Amino acid sequence: SNDPGIARLKALLPRLVAIERLIEQSGARVSLAGLLRGSLAAGAVTALILWLLGQGAVWVLLGALFAGSVPSLLLIERRVARLRRFEAQLPEALDLIARSLRAGQALPSALQMVADEMAEPAGQVFARTCEEIRLGLSTPEALNRLSARMPSTDLGFFVIAVLIQRETGGNLAQVLGGISELIRERIKLISKVRALSAEGRISGVVLSLLPFATGCALYAIDEEFMSALWRDPRGLLMLKVAGVLLVMGGLWMRSLVRIRV
Repeated sequence: SNDPGIARLKALLPRLVAIERLIEQSGARVSLAGLLRGSLAAGAVTALILWLLGQGAVWVLLGALFAGSVPSLLLIERRVARLRRFEAQLPEALDLIARSLRAGQALPSALQMVADEMAEPAGQVFARTCEEIRLGLSTPEALNRLSARMPSTDLGFFVIAVLIQRETGGNLAQVLGGISELIRERIKLISKVRALSAEGRISGVVLSLLPFATGCALYAIDEEFMSALWRDPRGLLMLKVAGVLLVMGGLWMRSLVRIRV
């Protein structure tokens, strides 16, 4: 951001640099200043509503913090979705680069062809790299920046292959063809793993929601019976223990079905 105030804030709070990178990686059309203003506004409005409803200071603070973090959480979700779309496009982009190299074009021209032919996000990401090269940045530095903007393991393979080829020589088109085929096989394996672990993920969601559903049903049947849980100190203790166990169980189920490929 060119705002002097934001520049001073980034100097005081290095964490803002990571948030600015998150905005860039998500592809959102919002500035760091806009995100901060939106987060502060959401937190302030939520705090005011809770205060008018007569909630205590702790709930007002927790509600404000949660509402203020919602824009960043949405950006994280957007970044994950954009990264998945990019990784799905990457094999086709590498094939296009390899064909261009076989036709005798230089690497910057091959990258420009990807920028022109591919849809967003791949086209947009490579277009910025081509623009940096045209403005005088060296190809290795531009590719390193590309890898930083789009934190994809598969893209990292491409960048490393190009950098090694520039140092040692070799048939880059053939290497990129092999990387493209490897990425396709990896995507197939990830899809298969997700399909096999779907039952475990659904079971984890059901088991996590079941206590809340049961509690709501019992409260609807007998309000006086369930209200003892938060009116009696022993009931509050039971709720706290159950909450901790529920979180631990959810994390354990998540670790069981989360398989990295």
